[in-house]
Amino acid sequence: MGKPTGFLELDRTDRTYKPVEERLKNYNEFVVPLADGDVQKQASRCMDCGIPYCHNGCPVNNQIPDWNDLVYHGDWKDAADNLHSTNNFPEVTGRICPAPCEAACTLNIDDKPVTIKTIEYTVAERAFAEGWVLPQPPEKKTGKKVAIIGSGPAGLAAAQQLARAGHDVHVYEKNQRPGGLLVYGIPDFKLEKTVIGRRVKQMEAEGVTFHCGIHVGQDLSAKYLESKHDAVLLAIGSEQPFDFFATAPGRDLDGLHYAMDFLPQQNKRVAGEPQKPKTHELSAAGKHVIVIGGGDTGSDCIGTSFRQGAKSVTQLEIMPQPPVKENKALSWPHWPMKLRISSSQAEGATTEYSISTTGFTGEGGKVKKLHYTRVNSNMQPIKGTEGTLDAELVLFAMGFSGPIESDVVKEFGLPVVARGRFKGLDATDKDYKLAATPKLFCAGDIRRGQSLVVWAIREGRQAAHAIDKFLMGTTTLPR
Repeated sequence: MGKPTGFLELDRTDRTYKPVEERLKNYNEFVVPLADGDVQKQASRCMDCGIPYCHNGCPVNNQIPDWNDLVYHGDWKDAADNLHSTNNFPEVTGRICPAPCEAACTLNIDDKPVTIKTIEYTVAERAFAEGWVLPQPPEKKTGKKVAIIGSGPAGLAAAQQLARAGHDVHVYEKNQRPGGLLVYGIPDFKLEKTVIGRRVKQMEAEGVTFHCGIHVGQDLSAKYLESKHDAVLLAIGSEQPFDFFATAPGRDLDGLHYAMDFLPQQNKRVAGEPQKPKTHELSAAGKHVIVIGGGDTGSDCIGTSFRQGAKSVTQLEIMPQPPVKENKALSWPHWPMKLRISSSQAEGATTEYSISTTGFTGEGGKVKKLHYTRVNSNMQPIKGTEGTLDAELVLFAMGFSGPIESDVVKEFGLPVVARGRFKGLDATDKDYKLAATPKLFCAGDIRRGQSLVVWAIREGRQAAHAIDKFLMGTTTLPR
């Protein structure tokens, strides 16, 4: 529980950021870590809660009070072991998770929750620095073979769990490197790709085989994979973007692009990875940039645009501006709807709320203006509030409707819905199984819809539990 009086004696202290003018010069991570001693002090603030609501707030059910206590007492190795028992990639969630556990912390009633995310990050990084993160190959092999299609956080978590259970695991990734959105979606300034690379090396030493540059459903038949494996896990994510402007005036102008066409390009540039042939090169350099969508993907577009040298960046959100402070009596311990300023927004973006895009105009086939109207609380247009914004690059970051349906989903003949959290029907919360074929399972965003990385990790772990039980009749893998 940490120090019994720690929360009374110490205020919350968290990591800081490097100055904006410094961090915009590169694509490196810019969070300044806390010293280990300060992290121990922060861990001492963890209370002896009768009900540790942080457990419920954390999708992977991290045993947060336990490793807080271990950190406070300097038992870093045991803290790392405890942390890894529930989370395959704490070094990732310690960087990019929005920390619903902190929102659920009892001390958040007073707006001073324990710095759980920072403690998690520090434990994970110390574990790597001390050489405690070692491959855990199985003592014996089961003779069973599993194919995982997609190497995002759900696919990676499932692969590691199943390999440790003794199965022969093969992961198929359409891109040149494993990691899915961790590598190609999230910018390097939030998550440097060496973080993923070192985990991949550990997993390879545990027996996971990665097949990159193979697009299952196009380069390789999904049904062929099924015939050669004892189980197949679909973890291909939710990559079909929403486009609310398909019929809007000017939609065909050059300069209108999806966020997930824009972000992967820059990640490839940073890595020195060549673009695909005939790729339309996108850059915000010297341009007025408009980002439509107020979520994490939108913020990633903002930070990337500034680093590319954008003249200005404006973010548009159709929803009204949320309150600066939530009503704790109504929201706690659940994730509150309140105003949050992301690190990218703080780098100089203008954010407009209650605004709806109505069309685009341009010159010479290129977009020059975005047309808008203000909307009321019911998102209905308000007469007389129409206007325009300078726009030379418009990025759509409005979320995703489901998985791409032209490859694996099509080949397996999975039934789809027009919109929703899951495109392939017949999946249940218990077994992660699809009814299309006896061997087929699913996990991650393809099953629950666009969500957090930490939820994807949980999905992968639970799918591994279901697959191991399906193959062996019983399982010791945790759910």
